[in-house]
Amino acid sequence: MKQVKLSELGDQGVSHNAAIRKKVMVQPGEIPHLTTFSQATFAPGQVATAHAHSDMYEVFLVSAGTGAMVVNGQEQPLSPGVCIWVEPGDVHEVTNTGAHPLVLTYFGVV
Repeated sequence: MKQVKLSELGDQGVSHNAAIRKKVMVQPGEIPHLTTFSQATFAPGQVATAHAHSDMYEVFLVSAGTGAMVVNGQEQPLSPGVCIWVEPGDVHEVTNTGAHPLVLTYFGVV
């Protein structure tokens, strides 16, 4: 068993925009097929630029705030409680379009 508390984790930049901060709850390699389990906080206007993963599914749950995720050219609104997953090869970009932090809890699976 392993237990982590968000309040006790340090933060680091996300790979697509180092100014967006995340707390990693499960590190790569700790659980088979799970690449990460993290929570990222986007300040108003921050963007994780368009990118795709060739071998990973990614699942996002909006914990707080509002924004938009563009997946393969189609914009999806983000608000608390919305869950979106992208498949390998899906090009996706996340933007905080609101006036408050956008908080996404997410994980990746290979």
